[in-house]
This record gives sequence, C-alpha cells and structure tokens, in this order.
Amino acid sequence: MQRSWLTLIITAAVIALLTVLVVLQYRWLAEASEAERDRLQRRVETDTKNLADEFNREIQSAYFNFQIADGITSPASQKDFNDRLEFWRGRTAFPDLITSFVFVPAAKDESPLQYSAERKEFEPVEAAADLQQIIDRVRQTDSPPTVLDEFSSLIAPIMKKEMPVERIVIRSETGDQTSMRAALGERSGNLIIRLDPAVIRDQMLPALKKKYFPEGDFNVSAAGAEGSLKYGRARAAGEPDATANLFELSPENFVFFANRELLPARIPTPGQATRVARVESQLMTRVEAPPTSSRANTSAVTIELNDANRPRTTLVASRSDKPVWTLSVYHTAGSVDAFVNAQWYKSFGIGLGIYLLLVFSIIAIVLSSLRSKRFAQRQIDFVSSVSHEFRTPLAVIYSAGENLADGVAADDAQIQKYGQMIKAEGRKLSAMVEQILEFAGSRSGKRKYTFAETDLAAVAAKALDECRPMLEEERFEIETDLTSIHPAVADPKAVTAAVKNLIANSMKYSNGNRWIKLSATESNVAVAISLQDRGIGIAPADLKHIFEPFYRARSVVDAQIHGSGLGLSLVKDIASAHGGRVYAESTPGLGSKFTIEIPRSTPGV
Repeated sequence: MQRSWLTLIITAAVIALLTVLVVLQYRWLAEASEAERDRLQRRVETDTKNLADEFNREIQSAYFNFQIADGITSPASQKDFNDRLEFWRGRTAFPDLITSFVFVPAAKDESPLQYSAERKEFEPVEAAADLQQIIDRVRQTDSPPTVLDEFSSLIAPIMKKEMPVERIVIRSETGDQTSMRAALGERSGNLIIRLDPAVIRDQMLPALKKKYFPEGDFNVSAAGAEGSLKYGRARAAGEPDATANLFELSPENFVFFANRELLPARIPTPGQATRVARVESQLMTRVEAPPTSSRANTSAVTIELNDANRPRTTLVASRSDKPVWTLSVYHTAGSVDAFVNAQWYKSFGIGLGIYLLLVFSIIAIVLSSLRSKRFAQRQIDFVSSVSHEFRTPLAVIYSAGENLADGVAADDAQIQKYGQMIKAEGRKLSAMVEQILEFAGSRSGKRKYTFAETDLAAVAAKALDECRPMLEEERFEIETDLTSIHPAVADPKAVTAAVKNLIANSMKYSNGNRWIKLSATESNVAVAISLQDRGIGIAPADLKHIFEPFYRARSVVDAQIHGSGLGLSLVKDIASAHGGRVYAESTPGLGSKFTIEIPRSTPGV
C-alpha cells in the first residue's frame, strides 16, 4: 500500500509540473503572437504604402511629364512633347499604359487635336462618342478634375507660358502652414491622357503585388470611388489590414521630364537590381493660391536647377477629399488578426495535445501498473487457494491409503468407506485440475468448440443430473423449470461445463440455505439458462468484478470459503465464445441469480 501511495504522489507531481509548463507555454505563445501581430501589421502597412507610392509614381510620371508650356501646336512644343514621350517610354515599366493624347483648346470654338504616333504631331480629330464625352466633361469648367476614373483618363493643364512663382508654402512641425500668392498664368488648353485599364489591371497591379507581396500571403484589391471593384477580389466582410490611395497626384511627390534622374525605373524582375540616383542640386517648392482666387483648387510647383536651364513650373489640381481608387490589402486567412489567432490556436493546440497525451499516457501506465499489481496479487492468492484446495483432498487420500495399508480397516464396510472417500477426493482433485486446464486453454485461444443446434434445456438437465449426487449428499432442495425451448447453436460439452460451474458455485456459497432453482427461458433472439440460489449473495461493489479471473470478494476470503476464482471467469469465456453473455443479479443475504444467454439458431417471434 505504501508503494501505491508513493506512485500516486510521484504521478501527481509529474502531472502538476506538466500543467505548469502548459500554462507557461500559453503565456509565451500569447506574447509571441502579439509580437508577430505587430510585425505583420507594420509590414503590411509599409508594403501597402510602398506599393501605392510606386503605382502613383508611374501615374504621376504619365501626368506631369507631358505638361509643356507655350501651347502645344508650335513646332518647338511638339518637338518638346516628342522628346518627353520618347523619354517616358524608355524609362517606364509599362509603355502601353497610355493609349492616346488629345489636346482640348481652351477656346470652345477650336477643334480638339489628337497625337499621331506615326507623324509625331497633333492633328485634328473627329471625336468618337466616348472621346466627345470626355471633351464635354473637360470643357464644363475652367478647372476640370485631374482624374476621370469613369473614362480612365488624366487631365493635364497646358499653359501659354512659364509662370513666375512668387511665394512658397512653409510647413511647420506642428502641421501649421503659411500660404502665399502665386501667379498661375493662363491655360492654352487641357491635355487628355487616356490610360489603358487593362494594363493597370493585368500588368501594373499584378507586378507590384508580386514585388511587395511575393509570398502570396496577402490579397490585394483596388476599388473605385463608388466601391466598384477594379482589381482583385473584394473582401467578404470586415476591414482590410491596410489601405492606401491610388491615382494620388499630390505635388509633394512627383517627377517629370525636366528632372530626369528621378523618373521611376522599371520594376525589376527577379535577379535584377534597381539603381537609384541621388539628386542634391534641386529645390522643389509648392505654392498654393489664396482661397479667394477663382482657381483656389490649383497648385503651382517649381523646380530650380543649378544648370543653365530655366526653372520648371507645373500645375496640378489639388487632390480631392475622396480618393479616386482605394487599395486594400488583407491576409489570405481573412486578416492579420485571424492569421495570428489561427497560428496561436494551432501552436497551443499541438502543445495542449502533447500535454494531454503525456498526462493520459502517465495515467494509463500507472493504472496498468496498479492493474498488473492487482492481478499479480490475485495470482498469488490463486496459487495459495489452489494449494490449499489440493492439500485437503491429498491429505484425506493419504490418510485413507495409510490406514488401508496398515490394516486399520479390517472389515469390508470400512474398506468400502475408505474407498468411497478416496474416490470422492480424487474427483475433487480432477475437477480442480480440469478447471485450471480449461482456463489455460481459454486464455491461450487454443480451445476448440464444436457448435451444433442444441436443446439448452436438455443440456441444463444433463448438467444437473451429473451434479445431483453432490447436491443430494449435501441435502439440497432442487427446483427445475426446463420446458422445451427453441434450439441454439452451441457446444453441448462447453454449456454443460458452464452450468456445472454455476451449480458448484451456488453450493459453495449457500451458507446453509440449501436450495437452488434451474430454469430455461427464451426471447425472440436468445435462449437463457438461469440458476438461482438463496446463499450469501454478492455485494454491489463486488458484483462488477466477479467474472474477472482470480477475483474473490474480500468477505469470502475472510470467511475462509475455499475457491480458485476461476469458475465464473470460465463461464463468461464460454458464453462469449457462443456470441452470448452471462450476468448476475444478487442481493446480499438473500441469494443470487446467474443467467447465461445464447442467441437462438433461428430468431423468431
């Protein structure tokens, strides 16, 4: 008992230690998940901004690069425009982005001009329906919008001459700014830069996605101002992990022809590098018109160069509060939070599974050890009981034989008495040996059964007849109810042995109430043989163990009732071999009832 308690204490200590480790793992995983969430969130926000910036630089280069002065029809201006177009196509990663250029003069009585790639000059054009819609939209106001999303077009102002910039905007660290007047000059018209939405959808955004999200762990989509999907797949629900504005033409971040070194290089393919030139000799200043001006939505930007070239001034309409396109990025798992939570659940689930496996393994090992110890003790008790059971008959046989040999029994009556005594004790020894051999054969799986259609009522009657001499000798009152029943597929010898074991068991535990009843009944699917007695009964705690090998109730051992603990175990093995079962009903002090059920050969009503 002391060793059992020590085993349980050690087991509890090991499980407690494992539990502490699981709790620590839970906390460590929570901290690691929070750090991973912050890292992923910062990464997706940074990459989203970089993707949008590079996209916007491509759009800005297509917008600012073609703003020329002194009109657009003069030979000098057209040469300047051709140089810009050649330069842009040589530097951009998407030369097919721009499909056409259309110049809309400020004077409404002048016809629009379209750029001819073959002749490399602007020519009068007969506007198609979609182009006429764009022209009408441009001429509705003196300051048309910079981006016409529904027409995939950019509207760039073309000035009659360079604008002298007189004031600048000063931004403080607190965000305050001072705006001063700028002379904006006069427009000669507007340049419609028509873009190919297929290039944006099928080339630009996929290339940028591959560059900034190469692992494919984030989905990228772009939606218009009204929520219409422009690229990718719309998120089913919830907020994206990061957003950015596309078609952002803010003059704080643009480049054009006069600033060649800053024009964006091509998007590198895998294995290539991008060279970035640093320009230190240029000053970029943004000046906004005062709110009272008729052109309050226009900004002027000048870049001063240190070489012989004159300053370069560009106009851009200030950005609207509502973005043209919105770039949305979210994790393929649904969101960064969902991904991190899934990883946390996965990691903790694996750890918890290992913990439970270890705990269950430890408990199983301990229980198996205790069970083995219990069975070992039962085997020891069995050996002791069998030795005692063997000792008594052998002692009787030895005494009777010695008396016969010494001539103590002189007359025939005494000789016959000793002979009967030796015969009875020998029969007991044979029964015990047979029972042990049956148990060994049953456990080894080598016992063979001969099944046939059998009348179990007749088999029960035969077993009772074989035990009748012992029952009459012990003066037992016998009741039977063995009416004819449907046959069952059974081994008659095995069933006979099972019934005889039940009869012997009832005789052993009769406690002076010498009465038994043997009956046979049937149901739709099975036939049953029952043996009832009025013996000492079985306690509820012992009732669930009585069919286990070597098991003997503590009260039986204390009462020094001899037995091996194998009889009921053999009955259970025989019933199981027939596809049936055996069960017991008992009330302590009032007796017990054992029932063997075997399936009928032909189930019926």
